[in-house]
Amino acid sequence: MNLKSLPIGQSAVIKSVGGSGALRQHFLDMGVIPGAEVTVIKFAPMGDPMELQIHGYELTLRLADAEKIEIETISERTNKHERITKIENSEHPGLGEDGRYHAPGEGEKLPEGTVLTFALVGNQNCGKTTLFNQLTGSNQHVGNFPGVTVDRKDGPIKDHPNTMVTDLPGIYSMSPYSSEEIVSRNFVLSEHPKAIINIVDAMNIERNLYLTMQLLEMNIPMVVALNMMDEVKGNNGSIDINKMEELLGVPVVPISAAKNEGVAELIRHAVHIAEYQERPVKQDFCQKTDHGGAIHRAIHTVENIIEDHAERAGLPIRFATTKAIEGDSLIYKQLALDENELEMIEHTIVQMEKEGGMDRSAAIADMRYDFIERVCEQTVVKPGESKERIRSEKIDMICTGKWTAIPCFVIIMTLVFYLTFNVVGPFLQDLIAMGVEALQDKVDAWMTLAGVNEAIKSLVTKGIFEGVGSVLSFLPIVVTLFFFLSLMEDSGYIARVAFFMDKLLRRIGLSGRSIVPLLIGFGCTVPAVMATRTLPSRRDRRMTILLTPFMSCTAKLPIYAFFVSAFFPGRGGFIITGLYFLGILVGILVALIYKNTLFKGEAVPFVMELPNYRMPGARNVLQLLWEKAKDFITRAFSIIFLATIAVWFLQSFDLHLNYITDSSSSIMAKIAGVLVPIFVPLGLGDWRVVTSLISGFIAKESVITTMGVLFEDGVEAALSTTAAATLLVFSLLYTPCVAAIASIRRELGSKYSISVVVWQCIIAWIAAFIVKLVA
Repeated sequence: MNLKSLPIGQSAVIKSVGGSGALRQHFLDMGVIPGAEVTVIKFAPMGDPMELQIHGYELTLRLADAEKIEIETISERTNKHERITKIENSEHPGLGEDGRYHAPGEGEKLPEGTVLTFALVGNQNCGKTTLFNQLTGSNQHVGNFPGVTVDRKDGPIKDHPNTMVTDLPGIYSMSPYSSEEIVSRNFVLSEHPKAIINIVDAMNIERNLYLTMQLLEMNIPMVVALNMMDEVKGNNGSIDINKMEELLGVPVVPISAAKNEGVAELIRHAVHIAEYQERPVKQDFCQKTDHGGAIHRAIHTVENIIEDHAERAGLPIRFATTKAIEGDSLIYKQLALDENELEMIEHTIVQMEKEGGMDRSAAIADMRYDFIERVCEQTVVKPGESKERIRSEKIDMICTGKWTAIPCFVIIMTLVFYLTFNVVGPFLQDLIAMGVEALQDKVDAWMTLAGVNEAIKSLVTKGIFEGVGSVLSFLPIVVTLFFFLSLMEDSGYIARVAFFMDKLLRRIGLSGRSIVPLLIGFGCTVPAVMATRTLPSRRDRRMTILLTPFMSCTAKLPIYAFFVSAFFPGRGGFIITGLYFLGILVGILVALIYKNTLFKGEAVPFVMELPNYRMPGARNVLQLLWEKAKDFITRAFSIIFLATIAVWFLQSFDLHLNYITDSSSSIMAKIAGVLVPIFVPLGLGDWRVVTSLISGFIAKESVITTMGVLFEDGVEAALSTTAAATLLVFSLLYTPCVAAIASIRRELGSKYSISVVVWQCIIAWIAAFIVKLVA
């Protein structure tokens, strides 16, 4: 029997985990191992994926993946995870403890002036961002890790100038499965931080300690921050901190990052172990009695074979050993073993599999979870079912219910769009526009009095000010959308949306996580592209970015409204709705093309933890808004500004570089004239139409304003109804504005951004031509 066929509420024990490669390793790292007990909680409203409870937390899994997991049903969960029931009060050791519970350093501090670098590592949804903000305050630098679009945050610890903390992406293990895991592993192995701060969710300690064990294998000074201890105590649980320090061999500090409790002690411990380079106690996580000692013997045999190679490659020996047994190709590449050594390792692993009754990857995962269970049995008084868990279950009855999930999502997103594009966004845009216009009028008046040359005057008022205004006009939309998105993400709702939308999006080659960026695209492509950074798969991220421009953004609404009122009075709602659905339809067709060409293969497997609902932290939200606003202004400003100046120049000068006021003789008009033959088959063979479409590259609203200037007798007199229909379809699908292209370039590079411009223009031309033929 496989896991797919297990009914809701029924429990089972896992007998074997099928599949291969990185995906199977990811399952094992998430706790889906032989011997683990699972209970089916529910299925998504569309029947796929399913939600399980395993190791005390909730995990989502697609049915196709669940089908590979063989199980045996049980009447009830037999593994009760027996724990101690009482902890004697004892003083928590402080600084200068001489390695009382962890390995002491050499006794000499690092040289004065040495920058103490820290890697902040933890699972997703464990409070890592909150802790990072508490450690660094507002003094943060946001950038990217080399070669990937994974955000990198760095900042010094408050009141400790010679420190630097790097906030690594939230990950579940150090296996090379997602780009986040690869980035985190490479940072720790290659940049050699002086110490690691490992944040652990104390309410879900078994799941979190799996990553802790892999970090311990790296032999880097480390302190464990047990977060959410206030919730543990509030739910009648407790943890023996001293005993846990003794078993893990590193300092353990109880904290509540949200309440800033214990953070000062954490900082003191982290700085101390970094200065004195106090590394974890060397110990065996495997017991000689486990599986007849097969795993223990295999680890020590492989360790002896690769020891010299690991030292030359700069790899921690224990980490390299376990990863080599798991079959980690990146580690094997770094070790550069010869053929004989590879054969010896393979022989050792095969022997381990035969004696232990488990394959290599499952055996290592089982060893780690066995050690975690021994630690928890001696240190954790398990809390009762948390208030947060009970509350989450009640909310999920509605937000992920079979008949209520999609209606709730539609209502929430409608409210978000309404507030963003009809209330908050326009209000802030109007304020910014008033400020820019007021300053522009004053500068214009001053230049007139000063007798400034007309070309210079035009450059400043129509070029520079319009360029700045164009950039700033997008800022309120970006900030407002990300405000609501951060609320949804921090609260835990985004994970639920991905859960119940996964089956629908998988049909076009995406995972459920792509739904939010695509929906944001109906508002504005710029924040939609930026929102794809939350996607774990590089393939899904790229594909989602390339599809967002097909979602008709609100900047195109003025074009629709103008042409509908001028050429199709009384049918505005029907036509505009049809345009939105046409954009979606074309997007689906393009997605199917991408799925079978550029992005062959399936979307990233949907293995995700569903966190409890939590109240978003105000400080985290404000910090995120500041980062997104700063990122947009600093990175998109130059491209948008230069493009605006370029268009001004082309519209204001003729081929002899004489300043002109009549656009018909401008360089832009000449360029448009060259492009006119392309538009003749569409019934749009008028240079003024082409000029207007080119100006729409700066901002879609410019199409109408440019037409208003160029068509002195009105557009109605120059275009037929059929031409208006083809122009509407072309405007729907052709290249997104320069701000969107700048965002795509920021995420994917110049090649992709140029390809988007050309590709979307080709699609728009084909669709418009079909409309011309039909009409």
